[in-house]
Amino acid sequence: MNKELIIRSGSEAVDFALLKDGKLVELHKEEEQKSGFQVGDIFIAKIRKPVPGLNAAFVNLGFEKDAFLHYHDLGPNLSSMLKFTKLVSTGKQKDFSLKNFQFEKEIDKDGIITDVLSANQSVLVQIVKEPISTKGPRISSELSLAGRYIVLVPFSDRVSVSQKIDSKEEKDRLKKLVQSIKPKGFGVIVRTVAEGKKIAELDQDMQNLLSKWTAMCKKLPTAHHPSKVLSEMNRASSILRDVFNDSFTGIYIDDEELFEQTKESIEEIDPTKVNIVKLYQSKELPIFEKYHIERQIKTSFGRTVSMSKGAYLIIEHTEALHVIDVNSGNRSNKAQNQEDTALEVNMIAAAEVARQLRLRDMGGIIVVDFIDMQNPENRKVLFDFLREEMSDDKAKHKILPPSKFGLIQITRQRVRPEVNIKTREEDPNNGTGEIDAPIQVIDKINLDVERLKNHKKLVLNAHPFVAAYLTKGFPSLRSKWFFEHKKWVKIIPRDAYTFLQYQFYDKEGNVIKE
Repeated sequence: MNKELIIRSGSEAVDFALLKDGKLVELHKEEEQKSGFQVGDIFIAKIRKPVPGLNAAFVNLGFEKDAFLHYHDLGPNLSSMLKFTKLVSTGKQKDFSLKNFQFEKEIDKDGIITDVLSANQSVLVQIVKEPISTKGPRISSELSLAGRYIVLVPFSDRVSVSQKIDSKEEKDRLKKLVQSIKPKGFGVIVRTVAEGKKIAELDQDMQNLLSKWTAMCKKLPTAHHPSKVLSEMNRASSILRDVFNDSFTGIYIDDEELFEQTKESIEEIDPTKVNIVKLYQSKELPIFEKYHIERQIKTSFGRTVSMSKGAYLIIEHTEALHVIDVNSGNRSNKAQNQEDTALEVNMIAAAEVARQLRLRDMGGIIVVDFIDMQNPENRKVLFDFLREEMSDDKAKHKILPPSKFGLIQITRQRVRPEVNIKTREEDPNNGTGEIDAPIQVIDKINLDVERLKNHKKLVLNAHPFVAAYLTKGFPSLRSKWFFEHKKWVKIIPRDAYTFLQYQFYDKEGNVIKE
């Protein structure tokens, strides 16, 4: 299995595409943070109003919508954290390690919000879910600082190891190592990628996280309430931290500054893998089209998603849940055994559903209507296969076994707005039918070739349909241009272009604007 990360830098955003054997499985976009909120950010915030009826408080983070803090997200050591925050903010606590800090009694796990929080009180909180739709951010006062191998949890003493590490011996080894280096007052969660790592690597990760904690505490005495006191790392670094492993075969980047930053990040994670980071410098074809990502985006984000052997998915979104319908398409006509065909199509669909959930970052409740199967063994085979396909998914999820109606229910953690890309193009005829738009664009290109014939080299970028129309057949339109103007025009199909979009470039790769 080959994994490649393709990074495209633009003026307003950076796009990250994760490919698995050439197939797009994750797509992320890092924009200039308009809302100023990213999962993992820590704020010093003000309690706006505790609401006993909800057993929660609305918290002012400086966003137009107040954040929501439920009692169960406070953490057992809230009193200790509030005391520490107050002492540090007023300058009375200069020691930011917790080894000499006197902890308070843990709060009652079934208590009431008004017993522990009051209006206008300052509290440290962390973003666990970005603002989605009309809702403000979801927050927690149980802080955690994520590193490569461990997660550091202030005001705790617990050590736990990822459940994804199967070996009991390895779990015990890691637990003993971490307990030997863990500072007092801090809990530690050991991540899956720590499997097989030595104490020096774990200790280095811990020291980095303690440095982040100290830097954050130093900001508190002068920080405005509310304000951000610790930022999660940029998306490029966090993606590398969370998904990078030995199966990566290439990281390709089209921006020199980002290329250098990524090399530094990989140097820290795994110095032996630095040579897989490559700078993409071709001016002729953008990086997302070179690796066929634009085409996959256009075919993967619509309401209908085509699959192999004629099967397809219909994906519908409602306020309450997502519904995915599996259709066999023309496959049913080739069947000798209906049950076998249903299983075959359902297995293809299960792999695509797992991919779509990651690709679109769909969260909440998802109901998948698979094709009915009568055999209980086949339903179990499908269920096990879907669980295996979703095992790579970093988001927390739960899958229920299929019902007799063929429905599988999935819940998947949603921490960011869903990736939603518009794939349908505007009607070139504006819905009027009065203008023959395809012929019109060809006529415009013909006129432009006539006008630009004196350029030494012409390169035309156009939608794949238009490019095919210009180059196919004999004599093709391009051949006619050559006979007429003695000018050979290089034509490059561009998946990212809309139907009526085209652009001429000169031999240096610069846009011809005249």
